[in-house]
Amino acid sequence: MSKFLKKKMSTIISFYTIILVIFFLNRLFINKNLLLSHSGDKHQKFVCKKSVPLIGGIFLTFLFILVFAKFDKYFEIMLIFSFFLLGIFTDLKILKSAKKRLLIQAFFIILLIFFSKLEIIDTRVDFLNVILEYKFFNFCFVVFCLLVLINGSNFIDGLNGLLVGYFIMISIILIKIDFFQYYNAKFDEILFFLTILFLVFVFNIFNKLYLGDNGAYVLSIFFGLMIIEYHQNHPVISPYFFILLLWYPCFENLFSIIRKFRTKKSPISPDTNHLHQLLFYFLKRKNKFTDLMNNNFSSLILLLFNSLIFIISLKDVYSTSLQVVTIFFSIIFYIIIYIYLFNFKYNNYK
Repeated sequence: MSKFLKKKMSTIISFYTIILVIFFLNRLFINKNLLLSHSGDKHQKFVCKKSVPLIGGIFLTFLFILVFAKFDKYFEIMLIFSFFLLGIFTDLKILKSAKKRLLIQAFFIILLIFFSKLEIIDTRVDFLNVILEYKFFNFCFVVFCLLVLINGSNFIDGLNGLLVGYFIMISIILIKIDFFQYYNAKFDEILFFLTILFLVFVFNIFNKLYLGDNGAYVLSIFFGLMIIEYHQNHPVISPYFFILLLWYPCFENLFSIIRKFRTKKSPISPDTNHLHQLLFYFLKRKNKFTDLMNNNFSSLILLLFNSLIFIISLKDVYSTSLQVVTIFFSIIFYIIIYIYLFNFKYNNYK
């Protein structure tokens, strides 16, 4: 058998093995009533009324550990696993305090930045660069950015396929800029990476698994770490291109904090007024489709919107002006749509 056929057979076997494992774990966790959604929080029930295993993070953690093991990044492996366990404790309601979760996240990120020597090396803004030359401010800024990304990613994981679909798109964009080639990843390794993400996405949109906090944490911290590290070694690419890749979960979090402060609510308390939830409500009121169809349709709309943003940004990844303008108009469009959907929801409540 030729080398090509062996690789092809190995890929096919891996593909079906992962499918079987997902089915097995799905049934096992449901039968054992273990790590299921609908633990009592109101924001969990606005789409699906049945309990679904929160096992997406199991497959993602396995995948990211394999990636880090290839580069002998053993500390990063421990951190990924630590974030996975933190998410598990959150999903099981063992760790209920949002403040404690935030402090633990910050502690893990501080360790990660310290040992990985992550830093922002260029913002293309002189006075910001001067500030970031001070190691303490640079360190704090990276901690803040990763905290915003992690919790923003957890926020947008309210619709099937939205979060993992978003990071699949980012993976495809990273392929376009030779991200994986920089890490000497082979074609079959890239294919395996995308295959697991894709399978998690497919089972997610069909309500066979959810990412849970455990999946959202490991997915966002992995991409956040790798993108910052890549930026450190490729400063010629505009830093705002990388910001644009992660703009949606980050802005979702920052916008959520602002609107909760305005309504005198805790910025870390869950609610059902995120953009994706308002979009779902709008579609549900406008048609007679099932909740699952409206759920997936809402995800598709948001993914298509972000794919358009990514396509525009790829026109010139070195141009800061293009990236900044694209981010600006994305935020403006987000706010306009949000106001419309918010008014639609609460006018209908009256």
